[in-house]
Amino acid sequence: MPIHEKSLIRPENIIRHESMNLQGVDVSGDWSTFIGSRTITDYNEDMQDEIAALPGGEYIHRCWQCGSCTNTCTVNAIEARFNPRYWIYLIRIGLEEELLRDKDILWQCVSCNKCTYTCPRDVVPEGVMKATAHWLELKGHTPDSPSTIFDREFSNQIFATGKVEEGRVLRRFFASTGQALRQPWLESMVIGLVSRLPVKMLLRLGLSAVLRPKTRKWSKSRAAITDYLQQQGRAERRALHLSAGEGTHV
Repeated sequence: MPIHEKSLIRPENIIRHESMNLQGVDVSGDWSTFIGSRTITDYNEDMQDEIAALPGGEYIHRCWQCGSCTNTCTVNAIEARFNPRYWIYLIRIGLEEELLRDKDILWQCVSCNKCTYTCPRDVVPEGVMKATAHWLELKGHTPDSPSTIFDREFSNQIFATGKVEEGRVLRRFFASTGQALRQPWLESMVIGLVSRLPVKMLLRLGLSAVLRPKTRKWSKSRAAITDYLQQQGRAERRALHLSAGEGTHV
C-alpha cells in the first residue's frame, strides 16, 4: 500500500527493511516500507497547568487555534518549523513527546510581539513561548539557553549591589557560556565609547568597576526581592512536580 502525504510522517516512524522475504516472495526495499505505530506512551495531562504556572503562560487556556500567531510570526517567516499555534495545541492536549521534538528551536522566539498584537483571545503567545522555553529548562529537557544565562548574570549583579555594571555582566556571561572576552564587536564598541565620552565619566566608570558601589540601604530591598523569588521558585517547583533542588537558577 503506497504512503500518501509522506512529508507529514516523521522520518523515524518510517520503517524500511533492506532485506525481507515473506513466504518466498522478496519484498525488500520500498516494498517493505511500513509506518510505525503512533501509540502515545508519555501523555502528560498536567502540561498545560505546568506551562500556565510559569510567567507568561497564564492565558494559554484561551487559545482557540486560529493560527494568527504563527501567521504573523517573524521567526516562522524564515523557519517553518517554528509554529506557536501547533506547540500550544500540543501543550493543551498533553503531547509532551511531540513537543520535545522541537525543543532545539522552540526557544528562538525574538519577542517581536507581533503574535501578541494579533491574537484575538489575548493568549499572549510571546509569553507562552518564553514560559515553554523556561519549562524545558526546568524539566531538564534542554540546557540553559544563552538568554537565560545572560538574565541570570544580570539579575545576580542587581541582587548583589542594586546597580547595573555592564562590563561585569558581560565578563561573567562570556565566562559562563565559554566565550572569549575579546570580541571584535565589543572592542569596536569600547573604542568608540572611549573616544566620545568625557574624561570625568570614563574615570567614574573605571572606579565603579573596581570599587563596585552599592545602592544605599540596598540590603532591605535585596532581602525582599530574594524572599519573593524564593516564593516564586517554590510555586514553580510545586506546579512542575520538582524536588527542592531542581529548577533553581538564582
